[in-house]
Amino acid sequence: MSESDRVSYHMSKADFRKHGYELVDWIAEYLDRVETLPVLSQVEPGEIRARLPRDPPAHGEPFQNCIKDVDEIILPGITHWQSPNFFAYFPANSSGPAILGELLSAGLGIQGMLWATSPAATELETHVLDWLVQMLDLPKHFHSDTEGGVVIQDTASGSTLCALLAAREVATGFLTRQSGLSSKLVAYASNQAHSSLDKAMIIAGLGTDNLRHVPVDADFKMIPEQLERMIQEDLKAGFKPVFVQATVGTTSSNAIDPVGEIGGIAKRHGLWLHVDAAMSGTAAICPEFRHIHDGLEFADSYTFNPHKWMFTNFDCNCFFIRDRKVLIGTLSVLPEYLRNAATESGAVIDYRDWHIPLGRRFRALKLWFVIRHYGIEGLRHHIRRHIALAQEFASWVKEHPKFELAAPTPLNLVCFRHVGGDAINQHILDAVNRSGKMYITHTRLANKLTLRMAIGQTYTEQTHVRNAWDLICRVAETSSDASISEGAERSMPAR
Repeated sequence: MSESDRVSYHMSKADFRKHGYELVDWIAEYLDRVETLPVLSQVEPGEIRARLPRDPPAHGEPFQNCIKDVDEIILPGITHWQSPNFFAYFPANSSGPAILGELLSAGLGIQGMLWATSPAATELETHVLDWLVQMLDLPKHFHSDTEGGVVIQDTASGSTLCALLAAREVATGFLTRQSGLSSKLVAYASNQAHSSLDKAMIIAGLGTDNLRHVPVDADFKMIPEQLERMIQEDLKAGFKPVFVQATVGTTSSNAIDPVGEIGGIAKRHGLWLHVDAAMSGTAAICPEFRHIHDGLEFADSYTFNPHKWMFTNFDCNCFFIRDRKVLIGTLSVLPEYLRNAATESGAVIDYRDWHIPLGRRFRALKLWFVIRHYGIEGLRHHIRRHIALAQEFASWVKEHPKFELAAPTPLNLVCFRHVGGDAINQHILDAVNRSGKMYITHTRLANKLTLRMAIGQTYTEQTHVRNAWDLICRVAETSSDASISEGAERSMPAR
């Protein structure tokens, strides 16, 4: 054996163990101090890349150098989603058991595309997702011992696309798999629905011109009568309605569409009903919030994200389907090199047929760890706590003479604004985010710039919410009209 044959560039097992312990310590220390870091990254565009070497290293470097650069280069460019002062967009919360589950998944390094490529990955996923049917009290037709079932996807966007594709195939008798699309297929969602449906329409070949945005009421919920009217108009014009999406907790305002009424209309007209509960679905773990799912018995598919508000780090989306044969018939392609005895027997699930990618990680591990660590009661405790904090924040807004609520607050998102108009709200948004002490985002409701306070980060407590409100009020009180006017034209978002 030559000298070159004996050379190895791999990390030794001893070094892996040593640096692994160091990295776990680093993560633990990071979570201890994340509250002290600027929540929104304060770097300028291009600043991180400017600090990185132009060329890749010709020779390997010590692992300690990587960690040093994480501290000095990467960390300043991180927006800290795990900070208890993160109130922007939506929670993307994590937890100790989820991180450890992700670590174990990476260590095992499986590719679970087929049952045969790791039976435990498939069977654990099926079992844990059946637990969720129980935990959220979902319709029984989503349980794996029926014709339906559940799969872990990457995001709710992926689930929405799969639902739309399945609806398309059902409506066309599975002909579009071979012969392309009809331009007459139309879909419906409220004008507050997530933009992922627009993207799904593009990918599915239906086109955004065939997506009808249904008007909403004063609480930003879809108006069922308007949906019925639009369907009737499309039928008269020669279109074929195939799909409607109801949202349980819209991104902008947390509005909850009347799923039962929408479902009744969908059933009468033979439309596929997809229900998107990306963040808010987690609330149904608590019996007192299960009303958000009223009417879900009509749903052909349903999705929610444990990676938003169930302490399971990104990515982990759950996609529930009434009839798995339809989904498999839509997405399955079986080349010779994937054929195996277990698949041919029909006795196993191959989840690669349930979503767009062929490959899939062992994501069920972290969800399993989270559910076993917290238990149902532990999860309920924290969900209730977050909702109570949001309701408390909403009460402070209502009591303040200069602020108002912009939408109802059914769960953990508070939409509010200063009564002084868009310019001062933009100023508040910019000022509190520049401070590094908290991070919030905005939307537009009734064509007014609206501030959003999303409460659901794992470690957020009342003191963090109170401090955030105090900062917002101080910024509003100390801002001069002159300073607001000076920056308003520059900072206002495009309409």
